[in-house]
Parts: sequence; C-alpha cells; structure tokens
Amino acid sequence: MIKVLIADDDIIVREGLKLIISSQEDMCVCGEAENGNAALELVRELRPDVALLDIRMPQCDGITAAENMLAEELCAPLLLTTFDEEDFILRALKSEICGYILKNSPAERIIGAIRAVKAGGTVFQEDILKYIREKISPQNGGKIFSELTPREIEVVRLIADGLSNQQIAEELFLSNGTVRNHISTILEKTGLEHRTQIAVMWLRK
Repeated sequence: MIKVLIADDDIIVREGLKLIISSQEDMCVCGEAENGNAALELVRELRPDVALLDIRMPQCDGITAAENMLAEELCAPLLLTTFDEEDFILRALKSEICGYILKNSPAERIIGAIRAVKAGGTVFQEDILKYIREKISPQNGGKIFSELTPREIEVVRLIADGLSNQQIAEELFLSNGTVRNHISTILEKTGLEHRTQIAVMWLRK
C-alpha cells in the first residue's frame, strides 16, 4: 500500500486529490495538511511514502517542506504547481526534488507521478518539460556532457526520461550498484549536485 500525504491550503483541491488517490486499490491517503509546517510535522509522525505538496502554501511553502523531508529522508515529495509560479519552479529545480506535476493534471497522470516518485524516478510532466525548454535559458547547454562516455550518456537520457535507478539498471542490463557508480561519475564530471539537475540540464541542451 502506497501511503500518500496531501498538503494544500485549498480544501477543494485536497478533497479532489483524496478521491483520486483513494480510488486506487494500492494507495491510501494517510493525512492532510493546509500548510508546509503542518505537512512536515505530519510526515515525521505518519511516515508516508509520498507527500503531495502544493508549491505555494502559507507559513512554509512546498519547496521548503520538501527540502526538509529529503534532508531527513522522510519520504518522496511530489510538487503540485501552476505556470504562474515561475520563481517557485526555478527555485525548486535547483533542489533535489524529483517530482513536478500540474494541479490540473488528469487523474491518471497524478497517479502515475505518485508511483514514479515512490519508485525513485524523476517526474517532469510534458507541459512542464515544454516550460523548462521555452522559459529557462540554457546554461552551457549540452557542453557539460561532452566528457561523458556513451554509456554515461545513456544513463543521463534515462534519468531525464524519469526512470529510477532500478529501472535504468533493468533497461541497460546493469546492476543497481553499477548505475549508482555511473551517476556518481556523471555528477563528478559535470559538476552537478544531484539527479534532478542532470535531468534539467539534459532537457535544456
């Protein structure tokens, strides 16, 4: 059972998400919060698998809450966003947060995103990918990947496609440990800090 916590200051949004998640046989909503501070406290108490967080909330925004959850290794955060939150999106992309999905996404996309981040994958909804390409200016483009081997490029491409380490291992017929070693080498060669940045820089090129 995938335990999901929902945090949004709009009760209508929370109720809608609860209906979507509760419709799945292998998912349940274990808690709700209306701001980032409350979400962080509940995550520490309830230990959900995924925290579905509105990017803009009172007291503590979703990005700050997500960063704390990652730092404390509490759960996998998934950010809910809209296109009028450019500053928030830019800030979030600099963090290790691996999941971004639009609030008005259809139910199947939300469910798919929850499953993906639970499995350790990276989620950039297609509309958000388009936003990244069009609105965020390139920084070095693909040049930072110029020193990578063909195998490392394959790993980068699969990270950008949203695959988890395990899924990459299965796709390339490698062990999980080998994939982790490749990612460590990629980070060292590119000067990036985490897999979300790998995905973002690949999408910018």
